Amino acid sequence: MTNKFKEQPKAEEPKSQKPVKENKMVRSVANVVSGSFLSKEATLKKLPFIFFLSFLAVCYIAKGYYDDDQVRKLNRLTNELKELQTQYIVVKDSLVIKSKQTEVAKALAEKATGIKESVVPPKKILVQTVKTNSKVD
Repeated sequence: MTNKFKEQPKAEEPKSQKPVKENKMVRSVANVVSGSFLSKEATLKKLPFIFFLSFLAVCYIAKGYYDDDQVRKLNRLTNELKELQTQYIVVKDSLVIKSKQTEVAKALAEKATGIKESVVPPKKILVQTVKTNSKVD
């Protein structure tokens, strides 16, 4: 018996001479990561603009922090204002109660100052003025 199946050598695929093109995005990322883009002349010419954009980005971030701080300060002052308004209303009500005639009389009696509430009603004093017509010559 002879071998029915002979192994035949496989035909080699022709190798293409063209290198496989890398994706443009992959090359750009690789240039940025490796830092090789900084040595190119086109990048060096655009360096002042890149610095300007970096400065704007830092200013934008700083403004965000400043705005957040101002909002926190505004909220704190609003809460403090509400507390002070509440305190004002409480003190005002207390003053209204303490300034009533009966409360003043009680307070004076407790302190024993000798001042007593008047039982005689006050009298109105009227002053009559006389009009004089005198001419100075």
